[in-house]
Amino acid sequence: MRAAEWDERYAERRQWSSGPNALVESLVGPLPPGDAVDLAAGEGRHALWLAERGWRVRAVDFSAVGLERGQEQAEAAGVTGVAWEVADVLTWSAAEASQDLVLVAYLHLPEPGTTALLRRAVGWLRPGGRLLLLGHDADNVAHGVGGPQEPAILHSVARLAPVAELLDVDRLEQVRRPTPDGVALDTLLWGRRPG
Repeated sequence: MRAAEWDERYAERRQWSSGPNALVESLVGPLPPGDAVDLAAGEGRHALWLAERGWRVRAVDFSAVGLERGQEQAEAAGVTGVAWEVADVLTWSAAEASQDLVLVAYLHLPEPGTTALLRRAVGWLRPGGRLLLLGHDADNVAHGVGGPQEPAILHSVARLAPVAELLDVDRLEQVRRPTPDGVALDTLLWGRRPG
């Protein structure tokens, strides 16, 4: 999808809940705050949640409307600590070894763009810094509910192997996510940059 299409979606209504994804919360919650990038931040639900916990966050998305929604929420709640950046994640970059966390939640792009982006993102991490990718699994089309229906843009354990090889991996697996309509299948990559 293009930025204009996402702008239209965000302009119509709020797209997701205001709180973090439960798995993101359980994995990132125990970490001490530091510097984080929320790639494809959308309306900023994860960026806001991180900032509330003391993280300094750069929320990056190509939808100006989505980020404006996030910024409005931050202002209404008195949350500071988020820099809202309108940019294409495929060309945006952070400084080498500058981040403690790179969060990529439900970003779906065709290959080889996804792998190239995620491999660059590992370079943005400080030694010991964490990468968390969570997104719809390719098996979700046939065996889960919701999400994009284009297998070519969905994640899998095998597709993330070229990224995982750069990390000390805690988890690289397909995970089940309960939804009101049934169970969705996601792919999780959770690891740290070697020190």
